[in-house]
Amino acid sequence: MEIIIKPKNKWWQLDLKEIWQFRDLFYFFTWRDLKVKYKQTLIGVLWAVFQPFITMVVFTVFFGKLVQMPSDGISYPIFVYVGLLFWTLFSTGLTNASNIFVNNEKIITKVYFPKLTLLVSSILTNVIDFFIASIILFAMMFWYHYTPNILGLLLLPVLLLMTILSTIGIGLFFSSINVKYRDVRFILPFFIQLLMFLTPVIYPVSLAPEKYRWILGLNPMSGIIDSARAVVFGTGNVDWSLFLVSMISMLVYFIMGYIYFKKTERYFADII
Repeated sequence: MEIIIKPKNKWWQLDLKEIWQFRDLFYFFTWRDLKVKYKQTLIGVLWAVFQPFITMVVFTVFFGKLVQMPSDGISYPIFVYVGLLFWTLFSTGLTNASNIFVNNEKIITKVYFPKLTLLVSSILTNVIDFFIASIILFAMMFWYHYTPNILGLLLLPVLLLMTILSTIGIGLFFSSINVKYRDVRFILPFFIQLLMFLTPVIYPVSLAPEKYRWILGLNPMSGIIDSARAVVFGTGNVDWSLFLVSMISMLVYFIMGYIYFKKTERYFADII
């Protein structure tokens, strides 16, 4: 019996049935990435806490103490740590995703499977790091006496999902380009570094004039981080206009990234 595997005619469709059939790959790839990431390390998964915590300390000294960066009345260390939690998930996930197809060249060229599972699994690895690093946030909230709004906390899973979808969408675009043009590995770190300063990680959204604040929402992480601070600290209201613009931006980036990925996926094995 001869079996022929070929791309779907409708390349824009998200084949959820096929992804479900290969669901075991999510566990396999995620577990593999975790083991590779922390293999032969001295403190293991504590590196997930070390990176945002040390960055928070450095930012607190330079921007909180020396520059006197405003933080909307919130203690600067915990203010910046919330921003770093979501930013680290996004930036690290995007960096890993951009190289995922090139790094798995041998698998892609030898066997068929939904390549989307590779990218999503690499991001799930960073989601695990996100939850581990969140332990420090709970400790800081107790130390600084912040009580979150219980109803507002229901928005946190939405913000986490938006971060994941933003990372997947932009990651699909860059990873697909990287298969043919390896310049991405040089351009992307600079792009991510620049984007961090265009994202309210170390400063509040309130620094921007209100009538131009929606422009920040073109970067989906702006609305995500600003909303996360509002619901975690319970000290302010969610800027729903900024949140809406960020959500629309996230959906646009996700759709565009997925479309570009599906249009180029069939050529990966030939040019990788």
